[in-house]
Amino acid sequence: MAPIVRFAPSPTGFLHIGGAHTALFNWLYARHEGGEFRLRIENTDTSREVAEATEQIQESLRWLGLDLDGEVTFQLDRMEHCREEAQRLVAEGKAYEDEGAIRMRMPDEGVTAWDDLIRGRIEYPSEKLEDLVLVRADGRPTYNFASPVEDWLDGITHVLRGDDHISNTPKQIRILEGLGAPLPRYGHLANILGEDGKKLSKRHGSLSVEEFRSEGYIPPALVNHLALLGWSYDDRTEIMSVPELIERFTLERVGASPAVFDYQKLEHFNGVHLRALSPDEYAAYLLAYLREQGYDWDEELVRASVPLVQEKIAKLSEFPEFAGFLFRDVEPDPSLLDGAVLGEAETTLAEIEPVTAETIEQSLRRLAEQLQLKPREAFQPIRVAVTGSRVSPGLFESIELLGRERVLDRIRRARATS
Repeated sequence: MAPIVRFAPSPTGFLHIGGAHTALFNWLYARHEGGEFRLRIENTDTSREVAEATEQIQESLRWLGLDLDGEVTFQLDRMEHCREEAQRLVAEGKAYEDEGAIRMRMPDEGVTAWDDLIRGRIEYPSEKLEDLVLVRADGRPTYNFASPVEDWLDGITHVLRGDDHISNTPKQIRILEGLGAPLPRYGHLANILGEDGKKLSKRHGSLSVEEFRSEGYIPPALVNHLALLGWSYDDRTEIMSVPELIERFTLERVGASPAVFDYQKLEHFNGVHLRALSPDEYAAYLLAYLREQGYDWDEELVRASVPLVQEKIAKLSEFPEFAGFLFRDVEPDPSLLDGAVLGEAETTLAEIEPVTAETIEQSLRRLAEQLQLKPREAFQPIRVAVTGSRVSPGLFESIELLGRERVLDRIRRARATS
């Protein structure tokens, strides 16, 4: 039978990278096995903040490419059903009322055990299981009751979640057994740590999917990196596309040891994935990113700039600084300019026909020879005048994209300040 898995976050804000990791492993398992990936929001109210967080979680999953099966469900919608099931357990003598609350009778002897999909056999002494509150005195079902009831209602076959839930699993097993419901298979994923070996937190860097998105990472790179936190295909392969991850992902290769989130490796992955895109794919990511960040730059010029930047930058967020000179005026540092060189360059560029990167390169290299300068010495003041920086995309291609008149205007203004 094809598995049905779920990701069940609490709507407390942006989707944390740890939550995204859990969602990804569920999604990869479902896609590899031809199963279903469901989203359940474990909300206890319907405030505006909850609604906003819920939409943010769904948007982050959409951006990552983790498509859902079926409708999103909400814990709050199942509260009445949970109360009815609790009353049934009381009627059957499996639970009892205690000061207005309803408690589940837990065994006093033996163990509650399961074969964890990641950690192997786990046995939990029954003497450590206190009679669990199912429904509070105010009528609200507890997490440890509502969650397994919903897994039952949704036909969840496999529960893959963080290892902080290991202590909840024996309680939930006992509840499902009491309800006469089938037990899902459980697997507990290891924590993600920072490079200092401590649980990932703000001091390590970005934590939410939204932050990584705004910093110019693309989904295939982030998904690739997250997949390798606690799972591997072999001892060598690191860079993988999403279809390759789906094809290769198995729970047998998921480890139980904590994994370290490596921000430098993520940046490397991002650069590799960006360089592997077709120009049209790259332009689509870049244009979407620029729009999200509030840049209203000419779309055709952005597309035309792709060959200049694709091999040069590791994150889309580097584009505005690296290639922004194509879209806005520049203010070159006068100390980096050379009026004599710029004067000769102005004359040379004014006479070039046609204005292509190839003819520009040929003419400027001849100019460097005439001035008895090394190409770098001759080109730097021109680059600074035209782009505003000593570091830029290819000079000749940049001049072609800017167009002769804009370039000559910048050189004239630069000469006036040099």
